[in-house]
Amino acid sequence: MAKPDASEEEVLEALNKAQCMDIIDKLSDGIHTVIGEKGTYLSGGEQQRITIARAVLKDSPILILDEATAFADPDNEAKVQAAFDELSKDKTLIMIAHRMSTVMNADRIYVLDKGSLVESGNHEELMNQNGLYRKLFDEYTKSIEWKVGA
Repeated sequence: MAKPDASEEEVLEALNKAQCMDIIDKLSDGIHTVIGEKGTYLSGGEQQRITIARAVLKDSPILILDEATAFADPDNEAKVQAAFDELSKDKTLIMIAHRMSTVMNADRIYVLDKGSLVESGNHEELMNQNGLYRKLFDEYTKSIEWKVGA
């Protein structure tokens, strides 16, 4: 879809960069497997990684990602994050996200509240401001430490 004239080698390279080889390895026909209706189904996180592979293959200079990890389980989220690292090399990446783990390594984070820009900076700068970002990050940190039945 991203590059109809791509060679099989280019497709495999994009899939590798997007952390998709574990998905491809389990498909009956590898990269030739039909996905979706009348074919094999992928989890939300797996679909996101395949979409990232398409973006890698397209090689656009600017990418906009909206809630790119929203449907990813923790295992897929780690792989999606690794894929973002590869995808964003030498590119402008605009990421819209609510998950703190998705944005905390960004060069510049913009914090919006009720439609208005209230803070901006990198993770460290925003943590030092002790504003809304810090509050949200502290709540995020508490939530990942929750344990059920412990």
